[in-house]
Amino acid sequence: MGCSRFGERWEAGTAELMAEAFDEALADAGIERKQISAAWYGSGMDRVNVGNSSIPAATALRLDGIPVSRVENMCATGTEALRGAAYAVAAGACDIALAIGAEKLKDTGYGGLPIPWKGAFNDMWQPVSSAPAGFAQLAGGYRTKHQISKQDLKRAMAHVSWKSHKNGVKSPKAHLRKELTMEQIIDAPIVADPLGLYDCCGVSDGAACAIVTTPEIARALGKSEAITIKAIQISTCSGVEMTMADWDGSHVRTTRNAARRAYDEAGIVNPREELSMLEVHDCFSITELVTMEDLGISEDGQGWKDVLDGFYDADGKLPCQIDGGLKCFGHPIGASGLRMLYESYLQLLGRAGERQIDSPRLALTHNLGGVPYLGIACISIIGRADS
Repeated sequence: MGCSRFGERWEAGTAELMAEAFDEALADAGIERKQISAAWYGSGMDRVNVGNSSIPAATALRLDGIPVSRVENMCATGTEALRGAAYAVAAGACDIALAIGAEKLKDTGYGGLPIPWKGAFNDMWQPVSSAPAGFAQLAGGYRTKHQISKQDLKRAMAHVSWKSHKNGVKSPKAHLRKELTMEQIIDAPIVADPLGLYDCCGVSDGAACAIVTTPEIARALGKSEAITIKAIQISTCSGVEMTMADWDGSHVRTTRNAARRAYDEAGIVNPREELSMLEVHDCFSITELVTMEDLGISEDGQGWKDVLDGFYDADGKLPCQIDGGLKCFGHPIGASGLRMLYESYLQLLGRAGERQIDSPRLALTHNLGGVPYLGIACISIIGRADS
């Protein structure tokens, strides 16, 4: 795997970011470019730089004559690229495949503001009009259902952000590498009540990629420490949340659906005990908190307590966002799902440096696209080959 440095990369274009991640992955795999027989390229909003085709990726990486497909699934685009590559290898359609995601959000001017174009999907989106507004509604639904005081929820959300900033300091490729105090987070200006400035992830540039093959080919290439994909599951919203009274706004149905199927595929019965680490889609602090319950790790209504108890801290029972997460590592939309897998990959191989956790075996990544009532959830579980 490979990953560029994330941040405000004004000195590099999308092509350079892709090359930065790809060169690392190619060296890590110990193969030549010509051995890759198919590629999937994920890009969410970077039409300014790369348009809507796969040609920019094929050109930037000199993927000559092989099929390269561009995929997009909102903020879950990175995991969608991996799914394409993994399914192709599993089906026997190719021996070695590439998944790469990249985004130059700083060039687009995107800042989480209302979507500026017309169409069927955006007509449905208009009741929210911005990502902070949509996830602020999740906070309201969660607090109301579980009868949590606004102060307690605010402290739990602040702890989520405090943890990510503390972890991000140890990530050389992260966008934001500065610790914050709980007071700074709680007292920050409000963006969409109850979400304050430090409850929201920033806008970043970056790229990440994975080279996928079979365990047999990996061994033939001399890879004695292969990391295997145990599960990839995606769940897409059908609009039920907006049209039925069954959903109370306190959780994300697509995450629960994808998690249930992923655990079945990976043979996981008790995720709270069996998983070693998590990388989840913390676009906002409330999202990470609610995701802990949607993944079945914290009981419903108890996730905020687990957060405050340090269960998900770097030195807790189940570390989450050990590299800083979207909040601090950054969120270039097309790259985020693969960046989560990159950190998990490093941790499983014992290559994470000063942020390395003790003997991880199984890692879960959770990639979310859209808003709680109109979106996509992706769950990937990877582990050491002997796990």
